Amino acid sequence: MTVILGLNAYHADSAASIFVAGKLIAAAEEERFRRIKHWAGFPALAIAFCLREAGLQLSDVDCVALNSDPRAHFTKKLRFALKRRPAPGLVLDRLRNARKRSSISEEFERAFPGQRLRAKTLRVEHHLAHLASCFYASPYEHAVAVSIDGFGDFASAAWGVGQGGALQVDGRVLFPHSLGIFYQAITQYLGFPSYGDEYKVMGLAPYGRPSFANALRRVAYPTPDGFALDLQYFRHDREQVPYSWSDGEPKVGPLFSNAMCRLLGKPRAPHTPLDARHRDIAHSLQVVYEEVAFELLNALHKRYQVPALTLAGGCAANSVANGKIHLRTPFKQLYVQAAAGDAGGAIGAGLIAGAELGQTPTSGQMPHAYWGPAWSDQELRAAIAARDADLTRAHCTREHFADESKLCAHVAERIAEGAVVGWFQGRMEWGPRALGNRSILCDPRRADMQQILNVKIKRRESFRPFAPSILEEHVREWFEQDEPVPFMMQVFQIREAQRARIPAVTHVDGSGRLQTVSASHNSRYYALIRAFAQRTDIPILLNTSFNENEPIVCEPSEALDCFLRTNMDVLVLGDHVLTRHAGNA
Repeated sequence: MTVILGLNAYHADSAASIFVAGKLIAAAEEERFRRIKHWAGFPALAIAFCLREAGLQLSDVDCVALNSDPRAHFTKKLRFALKRRPAPGLVLDRLRNARKRSSISEEFERAFPGQRLRAKTLRVEHHLAHLASCFYASPYEHAVAVSIDGFGDFASAAWGVGQGGALQVDGRVLFPHSLGIFYQAITQYLGFPSYGDEYKVMGLAPYGRPSFANALRRVAYPTPDGFALDLQYFRHDREQVPYSWSDGEPKVGPLFSNAMCRLLGKPRAPHTPLDARHRDIAHSLQVVYEEVAFELLNALHKRYQVPALTLAGGCAANSVANGKIHLRTPFKQLYVQAAAGDAGGAIGAGLIAGAELGQTPTSGQMPHAYWGPAWSDQELRAAIAARDADLTRAHCTREHFADESKLCAHVAERIAEGAVVGWFQGRMEWGPRALGNRSILCDPRRADMQQILNVKIKRRESFRPFAPSILEEHVREWFEQDEPVPFMMQVFQIREAQRARIPAVTHVDGSGRLQTVSASHNSRYYALIRAFAQRTDIPILLNTSFNENEPIVCEPSEALDCFLRTNMDVLVLGDHVLTRHAGNA
């Protein structure tokens, strides 16, 4: 019974996964335990959770697989350094980073004192791990696999084809060219400096026009070998851009150069008003990104003539582009892993390690995203009891529902009445999206719900949309495309006749980043949405992540904290319903 730990370490979205006898048992991002968004470093707490979930000790692990290999593409790195002569500080930073990544045994000794690690260590090239994470997680026996992100192991993209247990890599785009850097640099230029802010620019883009598209086509463009950047607009290939990947929030210094400012005008300072120019640049960025990405995908379909596509890498989180793949390319099937970014590489590395140890990887490793921690009813009761005084001061009533149908009927009624509901159920989701186990749920029919959520809980930019969770059998009635989207990784156009019925989840361009919900993979969430549909004839709930400017809640104590410090109306912890009385928020 081979035990493999797959890790994404020393990078943003540090994460761990565990496989036993070739089967995925658990996976989680370190940020959920550290309570720091996109936490970068060694994922000690996520590893400890995975071991507990599998009922194992560190000494039981046979292999530790990391989704990074500092030795990968060494000759090409050397050739680049000799030809381009980057700043000495840039070279030293890369060497220090490589040395830290080589000290994995020391990290385990510090994190697990007194426990012995017998396992061999396997380093998996970054994009091979991404490709494995999307192909083997998918339900397809034969598919094109594509990885696109910022950088990892001197590459920004890779592609190939998987069939059965075999996965071949046929092409890569190497440093310094990167679609991920292109999107991140413009995101920084638009005044969103935090790691992972690209999703804000995606939300802003529909408010603008493509008036800067021609300018940005000079910055990033397709080539016969993939794509390229005009490097005069960037700093990362020759200057020492500050990076911080060590035990905390990841930070990246400015990636755009003065030439970008001459091309587009003065950059926006963070927290200053957005104007039409900023909205147009955001729109143009999305247009050009899609043009370059779709040219690559069309070329790959022509090459392989395979109908299924699997995507990974940070750019695979561009749900707007993903939703257009069936419209703009010949691919007929699409799978995007729940944790498409670097966290997902922890699973890919584990799968590659399994193959190295003689376990042929099988497809369908991730039909759902519920791989994180769960709590028993006894633990939920204890968490509620520990906050008794706080709940009393908040004038909360407490009810317990032993019958699931009655629980769902009660909560659906409250949502239909306009309540904002925190929904904490089962195992925590893997990946950046709340998918019905750590969610805040609301009525999608209310045009004012976006404002209510921002005032009561989220306190985020007003232009950002909220997502619809929909019963999978009703997608065709509400959206112009009818495909499974279990991980909220695609944006589809809502049918024009239906938009006025669900204004809270309809973006300014008529789109919605949907999650399709099935009874087989989340029966309780499915039952809740069905109960809401029975009352309203709307098989959809507004679903947003259960948090307040922090990582999604992991433990019941964090759900209680968020409920009590915000103006949430109802909290459902398993079978327990806590209701805050009106006027006592």
